[in-house]
Amino acid sequence: MFAIVESGSITSMPQGNKGVEINGVKHSRDIFSSKWTENERNAIGIYTVEIDNTNKKDEEWYINTNITYAFGSGKVTGTYGTATAKAIADANAKDENGDDLDPVVVIKGLKTIKKEMIDSQCASILAPSDWMYVKAGEEGVSMDSGWKTWRASVRTKCNSMQTQIDNAANVDALSALFTYTTTDGVTSRPLGEFPKKE
Repeated sequence: MFAIVESGSITSMPQGNKGVEINGVKHSRDIFSSKWTENERNAIGIYTVEIDNTNKKDEEWYINTNITYAFGSGKVTGTYGTATAKAIADANAKDENGDDLDPVVVIKGLKTIKKEMIDSQCASILAPSDWMYVKAGEEGVSMDSGWKTWRASVRTKCNSMQTQIDNAANVDALSALFTYTTTDGVTSRPLGEFPKKE
């Protein structure tokens, strides 16, 4: 991305896919290629935009601001403002007066979204062996104890994960549960994993 600077102010942000006219001189899109050095472009008021990602946060957990562009110290920089944490709790949608909509519309918070994700994973893990449970109930036969124990351990882990999610105090604590780290060659996350059937 490039910026055209005139009299110390950014006047346009060409994408570099077509030519531009500067001070009455038409330049082909080659001006944005390696055929021109950065210094040559700067001399006629074209600058490569440098993006500062210092304030940018993971969009799974935060809402980032739009980028603000500025010219100073001989370069054009794009910076993000302070990111806003997404809501972790459910909330009722409001009308323009701040009153709950009628009928009530619930906007899911991150905790609900992540718990639903865990529920879905749990159901997917158990689904291939559901027939054993159904057969045991319909035919009055007992389910293999190994399978029964494993299915119970999956449900227990699901409940444990959901409790951890509920106990997260804020977005950073919630995201930390899902963040994988590697220690001594072992990769894991605080939330843990579902047990595997051996």
